[in-house]
Amino acid sequence: MKKKNITILGAGLVGSLLACMLEKRGYQVQVFERRSDMRKQKLIAGRSINLAMSVRGWTALEKAGIKEQFEKIAIPMHGREIHQSNGETNFQAYGKNNEAIYSISRGELNLQMMNLAEEAGTVFHFGHKCTDVNLETNQVTFETENGTEYHTADLLIGADGAFSSLRTAMTKTDRFNYQQFYINAGYKELHIPPTENGEHQIYKNALHIWPRGKFMVIALPNMDGSFTCTLFFPFHGTPSFDTVKTKEDVKTFFAEYFPDVINRMPDLLEDYFDNPTASLVTVKCDPWIYKNKSLLIGDSAHAIVPFYGQGMNAAFEDASVLVDLIDEDPNADDWSDILKRYNDSRVKNGQAIADLAIRNFYEMSDHVAKPEFLRRKKIEKEIGTLFPEKFNSVYEQVSFTNNDYAKAWKRQKAQDVLLEKILKIEDFKEIPFSQKALDQLEILLDEYQKVIG
Repeated sequence: MKKKNITILGAGLVGSLLACMLEKRGYQVQVFERRSDMRKQKLIAGRSINLAMSVRGWTALEKAGIKEQFEKIAIPMHGREIHQSNGETNFQAYGKNNEAIYSISRGELNLQMMNLAEEAGTVFHFGHKCTDVNLETNQVTFETENGTEYHTADLLIGADGAFSSLRTAMTKTDRFNYQQFYINAGYKELHIPPTENGEHQIYKNALHIWPRGKFMVIALPNMDGSFTCTLFFPFHGTPSFDTVKTKEDVKTFFAEYFPDVINRMPDLLEDYFDNPTASLVTVKCDPWIYKNKSLLIGDSAHAIVPFYGQGMNAAFEDASVLVDLIDEDPNADDWSDILKRYNDSRVKNGQAIADLAIRNFYEMSDHVAKPEFLRRKKIEKEIGTLFPEKFNSVYEQVSFTNNDYAKAWKRQKAQDVLLEKILKIEDFKEIPFSQKALDQLEILLDEYQKVIG
């Protein structure tokens, strides 16, 4: 049986990874990208929130046979290092057994992924801006520097980001559900350089957070000893991007709220005014497929805010699930069943991680610095250690397993109720727990187990 001619819109991370996976399964893949080839230009900083690779991402890279080479450019982060306003720090481990998520450069990952896809046989077309998609014929219209071009595929995959052209075409079909919404905060990339000796200025193996209520700075380590930092800041209000507008404003703002950061950022003013301010959008839609002809993947289907570190991981998991379904039915002709099963599996999970990411924004920017939150985290860890068969934090389920996001979201709501009860009981004030507390905990955990099924 002749293999399908597959066209992917978007040469970003998931488009390039999926191209690599499909080529290795004998498909002919072409990728169309509106931007120029990033491999032929100097990588531009300014909008590249570093990526946090977790189990789902590594699983996808392993399936593609390319995990080992990316492990060489990834830095393990075993927890959050919280920087308080008074200069004190507090380390919060992500897992119970020294588990880690991994900081990796978005640009370097994308560049190498394109090279691997090309080596596998993928043909890339850069400078092709998609202006129209005919869903019935799979004919795509592109604007290029040489004029209008047309291309037709057996299967069309939209990996073209939060403002996907394929998804735009799908919104015009009957019973297609779509919503997008922005949080009030935007972001701007900043930078902490390495020391003169090329070492990291702050602890290397942590994701650093300076939580200040409605805004925060985070920092992720790079291989060269630097940190990629991101200021998440409201667009409006005081303080905000609206009010911090001059060089003096920036110096005053950082001196007041981030005094231990400003001394580590010699290029703060240049970064603040030269790097763009970007918004943060969440996209939900359903279905992600059209007949047996096309599908959405990654941000095209479920753009999420970056506060759970799962955007890339969720997108890579989309690719994993899709190729697993192909492998189960490699001789499928029209792909109707493959696409239906892909849609049934991924829509609920894409929407669940979107909700979890929004929730984590408030946790990271505000709650992580509060004593009550720190107490809750200690209790979570203690319960997970004492009763691992009955309780694991949702963060551990999301970051260190391949379990469904939808199940994790259900558990998050149940755990919120459980921990709220525990925090109100006097017997749980002290760790290790007394026998009386353990007896009560057994009862509460049995109730929790019934809720999560």
